[in-house]
Amino acid sequence: MFSHGGQVQLAVKRIYDWAKTDQRYTLGLFAMGNSCSNLGIPPAKGPNAVGCTDFMMDHTAKGSFFRLYYPCQETDKAEKPDWVPSKEYFNGLADFMKINRSVSERIFNYLFGSYKIPAYVDAPFKCNGKCPVIIFSHGLGAFRTLYSAICAELASQGFIVASVEHRDQSASATYYFREKTESERANESLAKTSASAQDSLVKEWMYYRALRHGESEFPLRNKQVKQRADECILALDKLTEINSGVAVQNVLQTQFDWTTLENSMDLCRAAVVGHSFGGATAIEALCKEVKFKCGIALDAWMFPLDDETFPRVKQPIFFINSEKFQWAGNISRMKKLDSAVIQRKMITIRGTVHQSFPDFTFLTGNWIGKLIKLKGEIDPEIAIDLSNKATLAFLQRHLGLEKNFNQWDPLINGEDDNLIQGTNVTLLQSAI
Repeated sequence: MFSHGGQVQLAVKRIYDWAKTDQRYTLGLFAMGNSCSNLGIPPAKGPNAVGCTDFMMDHTAKGSFFRLYYPCQETDKAEKPDWVPSKEYFNGLADFMKINRSVSERIFNYLFGSYKIPAYVDAPFKCNGKCPVIIFSHGLGAFRTLYSAICAELASQGFIVASVEHRDQSASATYYFREKTESERANESLAKTSASAQDSLVKEWMYYRALRHGESEFPLRNKQVKQRADECILALDKLTEINSGVAVQNVLQTQFDWTTLENSMDLCRAAVVGHSFGGATAIEALCKEVKFKCGIALDAWMFPLDDETFPRVKQPIFFINSEKFQWAGNISRMKKLDSAVIQRKMITIRGTVHQSFPDFTFLTGNWIGKLIKLKGEIDPEIAIDLSNKATLAFLQRHLGLEKNFNQWDPLINGEDDNLIQGTNVTLLQSAI
């Protein structure tokens, strides 16, 4: 039922199966398992406070939809957003796993509904010179908010980060808007005192598309990874327009002032980052768009990529892997990107699992987290800190940044007690 890329759904399925047996009893156990003062998504460590806002340009499914993280001005008024923006995201997981929506919503809200993202909604942008740009791609069954620990950290270090929500039906759920029909408009009250861009639009939800019975997986995933890469490129294009001072209309009508981003981005220093299916997406995006100067693939799931993609990628790539997820066939596909002239690096973080990269890993207590494979043996904050610091060092090296991230250069080579240079997976010579 679950492909190698479907680890988010697998984790949530375990939560559901565990909790549904006796909701009051098992939710109590979860509460005890989660009774830990440090639960929550860790705050960013960089010198800048972090703001976030959502952007949807073109209301249709072919438009661009992402959450933007950016350095912000500190303010007492700003609030932190919910980690899960609305119940439909959990409903998407429930539908995919053929479990009851109302029961799953109650369980998920109990476990995760109170958590906030470590960033301030629509806080004013703070300009400290031109910011390098990162486009982030989520994993299979995830969505734009599930990697806030990574995205907020990068923004706190001076990057502008667009976390794309993919419309290829690989997200557990996402949405767009359609025009209201004439009958819908006719049935509306005529008593409205003001009109807005959304008055003529209706929100349409798009849920995860499971493999059909007997369907081959590669054609679907290959088609999706190509669309995902196009969506990453489109997000970069939209930021380019905003940077150039082109007036944009955000369908979501947030309070953020997009004009403050004019001439604030260094689009000659752009990178693409992704986890799992998003790691493959990052590689596909590098192949398609030379404006991305380098890419970082977090525990990449290489299955969706065409073999002809590999020799066409000309930019540096950094693979940061977990210890427990990878297998020989997947690593051998990473090795196809090895180059004598282009830097391709790989490290493995000891004691990590595939879910050591999304925020889920911070939101369950130790024994519960290990039981449902949301945590590995390593402290999740140590793991994400190693990943983020190695990422920053690699970005400085290949984007030509004048920062102090090169203090973490040894991590790129696996020089830490919690790192392995290369991989822990044994490859037969015939697999390389």
